[in-house]
Amino acid sequence: MRLRACLTACVLVLSATVVSSASAATQTATSGDVTATYTFTGTYPNFSNERLSISLSGQVFYDEPVTAELCGTQCAPGSTSAKQPSVQVLDLEHDGQPDVVLDLFSGGAHCCWIAEVFSFDPGTMTWALTQHDFGDPGDSIVDLDHNGRYEFLTADDWFAYEFTDYAASGLPIQILTFSGRRFHNVTRSYPKLIAKDAAVWLKAFKGMAKQHYTDSVGLIAAWAADEDLLGHSKLVNRYLNQQATAGHLNSGLGLGEPGGKKFVANLKRFLRRHGYLG
Repeated sequence: MRLRACLTACVLVLSATVVSSASAATQTATSGDVTATYTFTGTYPNFSNERLSISLSGQVFYDEPVTAELCGTQCAPGSTSAKQPSVQVLDLEHDGQPDVVLDLFSGGAHCCWIAEVFSFDPGTMTWALTQHDFGDPGDSIVDLDHNGRYEFLTADDWFAYEFTDYAASGLPIQILTFSGRRFHNVTRSYPKLIAKDAAVWLKAFKGMAKQHYTDSVGLIAAWAADEDLLGHSKLVNRYLNQQATAGHLNSGLGLGEPGGKKFVANLKRFLRRHGYLG
């Protein structure tokens, strides 16, 4: 399920309308003196003539076909719904200058939601593009601290398929911000949300007891990632070793994916490589 949403604070600054027919649609979002208009024709999965224009104080400074590194010119709109349009205008960097966010979908099983952020450069009077692939989880733009600053709430797609199939994979919480035309991982700044996420994965792992933990490694991997972010590495090591000894760390793939202590060793290397361990 697509995670994209906008909280009340966003609704206050975002005015979006969608005009559509059977084959053509126009989505418009406005904040302050910035207006973004996204147009396309067709229905899923066959879209064409996608175009984005951005105006500032009524003057158009950007008007180009929509493309993305991940899907070229074959991207689909992130949403064709009037309730959740693909285009938003909001001040991501909290600098008084609204940014334009366009959500796209690459198509395919378990792939991939792309966010394109257009930032205004007053020096050149152009809109600079930054892209981020949120993978299968997608993202939700929220104001977690209720301070007018926005975060991209998502999950770490690197965990998908890493230790088991997608359905049995756990994807730990991930939180990003956007500034200086870059996305920044700030997940560690939200320990309460991390702890809440860890509790979900641990409950799911323990819930597999009746199934004799037949495919449990994906869930416990997400729990370990959350707990390592919280600095609980000793607890993680102790618990994983206990579960390995008890025979509870198993992969149901049947494709040679290791369980037990080999899984624990692989998980540690993976978590270190992706910044969960120092």
